[in-house]
Amino acid sequence: MPPLGSRGKRLLARIIDALIIAIPVGILAGLISGFDSYDDTASQYWQGGFYTLAYFLYEGLMLTRSGQTVGKKLMRIRVAMLQDGAAPHGAPGWVRAAIYHLPGLVPCLGSLFWLVNVLFCTWDKPYQQCLHDKGAKTVVVIAD
Repeated sequence: MPPLGSRGKRLLARIIDALIIAIPVGILAGLISGFDSYDDTASQYWQGGFYTLAYFLYEGLMLTRSGQTVGKKLMRIRVAMLQDGAAPHGAPGWVRAAIYHLPGLVPCLGSLFWLVNVLFCTWDKPYQQCLHDKGAKTVVVIAD
């Protein structure tokens, strides 16, 4: 298996992917609900849910196709199955995306889970896996 992808590259890949989703979703949400409705709690929940669903679909589709999102491609890292290094085609890609994104739909507890999830790789040994990696049995490695 190739060497592990660095935490810094993983973070930059996430930021790139988040922007790829947030910009069009933000524009679309603004067009639908009006750009001045950010003080409306229901509108904020709707927009957050739409963003979460869009990011979940984006990541699930990209990972099951090639093991890489656009951000991961730019950072030259990929998601691989821990067992054999293959791309997470099918269920593992969707499981990984679901564990990362869907808990965020639960107010407060979802945010707490997300924080523990993403920080988990800082103390996990030997593969630096986050909880979404552990659940899907994946690891992030340097792309060939």
